[in-house]
Amino acid sequence: MTRTDPPARPTGLTFHGPLSEARATRLVARLAATRPATVLDIGCGWGEFMLRLLEAAPGATGTGIDIEAEDLARGRGLAEERGLTGRAAFVRESALGTGRGPADVVICLGAGQALCAPDRPYDVSSVLSELRRLVTTGGRVLLGEGFWQRLPTTGELAAMWPGAHTGDHLPLGGLVDRAVDAGFRPLRVETADEDEWEEFESGYREAAESWLATHPAHPLAAETRGRLDRQRSRWLDGYRGVLGIAYLTLAPVA
Repeated sequence: MTRTDPPARPTGLTFHGPLSEARATRLVARLAATRPATVLDIGCGWGEFMLRLLEAAPGATGTGIDIEAEDLARGRGLAEERGLTGRAAFVRESALGTGRGPADVVICLGAGQALCAPDRPYDVSSVLSELRRLVTTGGRVLLGEGFWQRLPTTGELAAMWPGAHTGDHLPLGGLVDRAVDAGFRPLRVETADEDEWEEFESGYREAAESWLATHPAHPLAAETRGRLDRQRSRWLDGYRGVLGIAYLTLAPVA
């Protein structure tokens, strides 16, 4: 890659999901109030949320697990900038069956697939079971998970990701029921609002769109244009107003 190539990863996002500064601040404060000593971030990306929690919980140490080397490198750089290098570890490995728990706070924001076998359909019950295994007694889990705000139409499903079907997600009530079945009590149930979604969806593509506007004849322009147009269409014509993200703060039942 050269400096004139399109961005390989989204660089304009603070969080890799529809999460506002205001909501993140509230979530961090509530988790820090439990005085965790250990934090585990599943599918951490660059670990922005974990780093903020470590800043708010002096003495706590955190481990972020992901398979994307570029995101992990960004996370290490952020940790160094904030003086957290000795307290934050970013590890490139699969989270499937991880032995890095239990931790006092387990974070899994839109990364449940990291806890599921890749050759099997996504199963939120398996995700919740793994999270229950990974959290200490008296600890907390913060789960960011998709749910249907309403069942999508046939046309909306066709416009979403390849192979999308109604069984991909549960309604919000069903999702919370699965958390209870897995051995949790739902302390807080929150959902991303429209502004958070629009900030995320636009921010996810903004750097690449800006590059495309100034490099229309670049050898990679056609490929980049096609990718961006597909992503935008899946959102605007498919899951916008249909797919929600729930932020569940969960306490394990002793």
